[in-house]
Amino acid sequence: MNKSGCIERNEKDVVQITKEFPHQTPKRAIILAAGFGTRMVPINTKVPKGLLEVHGEPLIERTIKQLHEVNIKEIYIVVGFMKEAYEYLIRQYEVELIENPIYMVKDNLHSLKCVLEYLSDSYIIPSDIWCGRNPYHFQESHSWYRTNGAAVSGSVVRINQETGSDSGYDFADGNVMTGICYLMEREAEKVRKRVVELCKDIRYDAACWESALYQDGKMILEADVFCPADMVEINTYEQLRGLDRASRHLKTKAIEVICKTLGVSVDDITDITALTKGMTNRSFCFICNGKKYIMRIPGEGTEQLINRRQEAAVYETIGGKGICDNIIYINSENGYKITEFLEDARVCDAMDENDIEKCMQRLRVFHEMKLEVDHEFAIFDQIEFYETLWGDRASAYMDYQETKKQVFSLKEYIDAHVNERVLTHMDAVPDNFLFTKRSGEEEILLIDWEYAGMQDPHVDVAMFCIYSFYDRKWVDRLIAAYFQGKCSDENRIKIYCYIAACGLLWSNWCEYKKICGIDFGEYALWQYRYAKDYYKIVQDELWKLEEKKSSQR
Repeated sequence: MNKSGCIERNEKDVVQITKEFPHQTPKRAIILAAGFGTRMVPINTKVPKGLLEVHGEPLIERTIKQLHEVNIKEIYIVVGFMKEAYEYLIRQYEVELIENPIYMVKDNLHSLKCVLEYLSDSYIIPSDIWCGRNPYHFQESHSWYRTNGAAVSGSVVRINQETGSDSGYDFADGNVMTGICYLMEREAEKVRKRVVELCKDIRYDAACWESALYQDGKMILEADVFCPADMVEINTYEQLRGLDRASRHLKTKAIEVICKTLGVSVDDITDITALTKGMTNRSFCFICNGKKYIMRIPGEGTEQLINRRQEAAVYETIGGKGICDNIIYINSENGYKITEFLEDARVCDAMDENDIEKCMQRLRVFHEMKLEVDHEFAIFDQIEFYETLWGDRASAYMDYQETKKQVFSLKEYIDAHVNERVLTHMDAVPDNFLFTKRSGEEEILLIDWEYAGMQDPHVDVAMFCIYSFYDRKWVDRLIAAYFQGKCSDENRIKIYCYIAACGLLWSNWCEYKKICGIDFGEYALWQYRYAKDYYKIVQDELWKLEEKKSSQR
């Protein structure tokens, strides 16, 4: 171990360790298979990564068979996403499945926490690894972590290259993390303590389990360097295609739609990369014949939340008016959508006053077009509807019924102060304002119209506020930007009412998505607090307004 915290790679040291420590027989293996596999779109909508087939064999089954070859039969698999898909392994291979209930909101450091009692004399293995040669042994002489030594951005693992620098380790420039290691009892005990310690710190909610391999800034394991051709980690569609072009999991509905829409073959679709997972859908970029596109795939439970025919009708209404991005394909039944990718585009910065001014101006111009569709987005009806989707479950909030009663009491004021209803975006949040130079000059497009319908246009101002986590000061600043400093007291209070109502709306939406296995954590809690806090603000403002009117009489 050197002072920089890198894993040593000195072969003489490894030989010395082999002499000093007797060989031990590995007792068990832990396979981490709870992850969502966001980068695997469009595959991960149907199958978890561990069950991807390479040359006709599921990845996890190949790993289990290789473990059996070295007489390791005690195997624990940590599951989460699509956990039911792994059930057959219990009967077929006599493994034990251990559920990680928080896999959606925390990374695999927390998966390892589920199996701390089994770390000693154990292999730790990711479910998405394919090994050409069996990397496991009947006996092990020391604890190790496997890497091929290649440099990669974002890794927390660094091995000490004999020609490398000793100036310290840099997490932005590490070595390939395979996720495979072997732990003897001495190192296992250290890892157990580190996992418990790190899991208490919210800064490690998104940490990989390898973070626990550092103690006092030093890596506690030796490097086991392998040939890159012997082992492949499959994180993306392209990696699976590179390993097995005939894999049946490459043939997805999304790929079929692209081929048919663009009139191309599968081989013409390249550079598939996942976009950051959205709140409603999964999306990915791809290149076809030199042009870049985005494909949207509806997420879990979306069929209950979105009327795709209504969405298609909205796109027909706004089409050709320079309002949104260019839609190449949309399916009014299943919600699949293909759009052109806009290079050098960016979303609105909700804390940049210049951006805010421009976005509110764009929003106001859209509202002034007074477009119409045949359907309405009724906020209070939708609050009730989302609640029905919970089934027999009660709200996670003990004061939900009282909060709901308070929010619904605001409906009378809202109805009395709605002057018009036009096509309203209903999800006019900063991420849906796209700054681009499509025509050579800066223009702002509004994207993602899934919830759009007829409504009071001032709802869009409230939506922008609650998604941005605005406090009262910023809410008033946004209102001033939209109304150009000429907002009446009545309209301002009405927008406060909408903030309360929409907060409860999206809180109920989040509770349903949580039932579907997707937890939005802080976002959900903030929405519920908007419902409570802005009900109180409305009461205060109504009292002040009444006092103001009384003094003017």
